Amino acid sequence: MKLLKNTFFIGLLIFIQQANAQQFDLSGELKPRFEYRNGYSTLNSDAVDPASFVSQRTRLNFAYKSEEFNAFVAAQNVRVWGDRATLATTDENGITLQQAWAEVTTGKFSFKLGRQEIAYDAERIFGGANWNQQGRSHDAFKIKFMADANNRIDVGFALNETSQSIFEEEYTLNNYKNFQYLWYNTKFNKVGLSFLFLNTGFAFDDNNEQEIAYNQTIGLTTAINENKWSADASVYYQTGKIENTDLSALNASANFSYNLNSEFLLGLGAEYMSGTDMNETNGNLNSFTPWFGTNHRYNGIMDYFYVGNHSNSVGLVDINAKLNYSKNKFSANLAPHFFSSAATIVNTNGIEQDSYLGTEIDLTLGYKASKSILINAGYSQMFASDSMEIIKGGDASKTNNWAWAMITFKPHFLTYTKN
Repeated sequence: MKLLKNTFFIGLLIFIQQANAQQFDLSGELKPRFEYRNGYSTLNSDAVDPASFVSQRTRLNFAYKSEEFNAFVAAQNVRVWGDRATLATTDENGITLQQAWAEVTTGKFSFKLGRQEIAYDAERIFGGANWNQQGRSHDAFKIKFMADANNRIDVGFALNETSQSIFEEEYTLNNYKNFQYLWYNTKFNKVGLSFLFLNTGFAFDDNNEQEIAYNQTIGLTTAINENKWSADASVYYQTGKIENTDLSALNASANFSYNLNSEFLLGLGAEYMSGTDMNETNGNLNSFTPWFGTNHRYNGIMDYFYVGNHSNSVGLVDINAKLNYSKNKFSANLAPHFFSSAATIVNTNGIEQDSYLGTEIDLTLGYKASKSILINAGYSQMFASDSMEIIKGGDASKTNNWAWAMITFKPHFLTYTKN
């Protein structure tokens, strides 16, 4: 590993000296985060104790710009403090490439190939998932067409395999097999409008033979910004198949915010994610899935819904509010969420239950110590109902809370310019 790292940096120095680059930037990110989990993501119970740990993301970013093309490489290590407490010769998590892409621009077109973050609109369907220490990126090919300053079309493709095989092999990783998408965005006056079509294929085993099932996500997003207020709304429909099951699902949301003054902002929002009745008998699936979204941003930051969980379940209705305060370098946000199921919940006896799932209260604080140092902390508590117990397990009567503190360093090491 040491020899590999030394070879990498020697090659990097040679590249800097010999390349015909216009500009080369070297920057980094270190983000340690402490968490106290006592009912985070799922309900607490007598059988478990709270967890406390520190995770850390470490990134090294290389950006290259020239008249011919641009390139970006982000090397990343994500680990928990203490996971190398013994004198192990290798790090379990290792060093991975979070991004590694090159982009060529010619006229109104640009072509971007490699591992890259893909994020659109409010990141409900495609997002970088930056809260997750690993983040999210895709091995993809993206074509961008800028018709003019107010009209843009992106087309993207991804194809995933496990190896450079001689013949076709089964795709066994917990990931999509391929996708194709089209995204169109237009702006007029103070209104923005986007259209998304996404076709996603997932591999599954069908009588000991691997098949690919495709589902489609189609939707519109709009947003408007005025002097003191802003609003946005979106609607997405999903169809196709999940394995051998027919899919028909809907997601709709609307949000409104108003600046009371220069320091306070008040917001109201609602989101509907269709679900499948627990006593459903027709064999269809009505549960919406935000496949590649930044889901931590939505439905409460305790991540009870759609952050690696709640797929193919009873859906969700989230009525929420927020009160933001910001002044100078300090910011604070208070956000209550009132959760209900979108589909029928039944208990073990088949009796229908109340759709109300619970209320989550999120408090987050931020302080920008400098341009390169940001401090954040938060506390959240879930007040769950008996219906939440049915879909999550655990004990709703227990205290279910979560606290965290994080500091982010973003050093800029150097900028090298060669004419």
